[in-house]
Amino acid sequence: MSGHSSKPTVGPLPDTTVDSPFVPVALTRLVWSLFAASVAVLIASVRFGGGWGVPGVVAVDGLTVLMWVVVTFFSGVVHSYSRRYMAGSAHKTRFFVAMSGFTAVVMALVAADHVALFGFLWAAMGLLMAELIGITDGWKQAQAAAAVARKYFTASSVLLGVALTALWLETGATTISGIGAAADTLGGPMWLVAAGALVLAAMIQSALIPFHKWLLSSMTAPTPASALMHAGFVNAGGILLTRFAPVITVDSTLMLAVVAVGAASASGGKLLKSVRTDVKGKLGCSTVGQMGFMIMQVGLGFFGAAITHLILHGFYKAYQFLSSGEQVERTSPSEATEHTVGRATSVVGLVVALLTGLAGGAVFTSLTGKGATVDSGLLLTFFVVITTLHAARSAIQHTALSTLARYGAVPLVFLPAITVYAVVYEGVSGLLTVSTATTELTLLHGVIAVGFVGIYAAIETGVHEHSQRLYVALLNATQPSSNTLLTSTEDYNEY
Repeated sequence: MSGHSSKPTVGPLPDTTVDSPFVPVALTRLVWSLFAASVAVLIASVRFGGGWGVPGVVAVDGLTVLMWVVVTFFSGVVHSYSRRYMAGSAHKTRFFVAMSGFTAVVMALVAADHVALFGFLWAAMGLLMAELIGITDGWKQAQAAAAVARKYFTASSVLLGVALTALWLETGATTISGIGAAADTLGGPMWLVAAGALVLAAMIQSALIPFHKWLLSSMTAPTPASALMHAGFVNAGGILLTRFAPVITVDSTLMLAVVAVGAASASGGKLLKSVRTDVKGKLGCSTVGQMGFMIMQVGLGFFGAAITHLILHGFYKAYQFLSSGEQVERTSPSEATEHTVGRATSVVGLVVALLTGLAGGAVFTSLTGKGATVDSGLLLTFFVVITTLHAARSAIQHTALSTLARYGAVPLVFLPAITVYAVVYEGVSGLLTVSTATTELTLLHGVIAVGFVGIYAAIETGVHEHSQRLYVALLNATQPSSNTLLTSTEDYNEY
């Protein structure tokens, strides 16, 4: 039997206003109050400028306030959503406490200036996220997923501790701002240890390949926790490298290495997504790729672009996870079933995409000034065009428009989208105190760009489908830890 099948809803949806526990209600209102306060602080910061804080402990700058607004907004949405999603759960109050604690820790993290405080909050952030992943006590797979995540997050915290200790020994500074001020004196083996540890810590936290297993094993987390994870937690890698921008920009070779690892994850995430058939699995692989783009932008020296990307990706991924239930369809296999990976692309479609991309690149360059000269700005423009164009085409492919109408819709969706990207980028860059570190293009930059386009073209045209060896390798790479897989529904027990 083919086609769609559905089952009528049994009973009404729970009313979150009736008999709702006090703690979830109070914490939801608190988070939205923090959002309102953060917006007020951001407006004041833009109007009056300057920063403030407790010398040697906390330093509130443009990045801090911007992240406060973003974090509290996402958290407020997730808190409100969770009041209905978690209704009737035995773990509702515990879930809200952990989620609110996570929000508070992240807000403190982006304001922390003392290295010891920063390291402590980084570790606490990971432990709270692991708590959310394994929130269901009676589900052994959830506990296993939490253990996997905790192992990765502990490794990230240890690496950060190594980096902070090395920087303290090298500069004598106990604050992030002090380390930045002494960046001109950095170099040699101690700096290399610190910079390498920082990059690895960021890669783990942002689930870049080959550290993506914890993210793909975390599907036991409640959907709102997954939304908070993919829209907020994984962005910590970009924030870490932005905070320590003076350290990682000391040497252009390290920056090139950051571009390479980001490109590997960006293209690898796209390939991994092509073999997943479940909704949340696809979203997880998409996050791996998008975090790769964010790290690439850091490696190119455009920290404002990396922050812009994590904000826009956060909005997109939060919506995708919170609406993931609507994307689930019950179908039976048939000969008419479309491929789950790669689709043949017509010549007309390629021409439309090429011309639209060129127009979008011109728009981005005119609004930001990036890409007008032969330097890393040109590569930034190229990657922004690729990612935004791909997102626009993906959105259009899921509509009921005819083929001809889709060709016309591509520029109508893409050009406003890249305009918004450029405007947000300019606004974010104006808030950051860290300056752009533009670098010269090298042969390796060119190789990365060509390889990236080649992988995207192979996926779009379906060429990669013809290799069974590649398919099996990709399928194996997307598998979560075996002890986190639900093999029998009887294994799940929330109460």
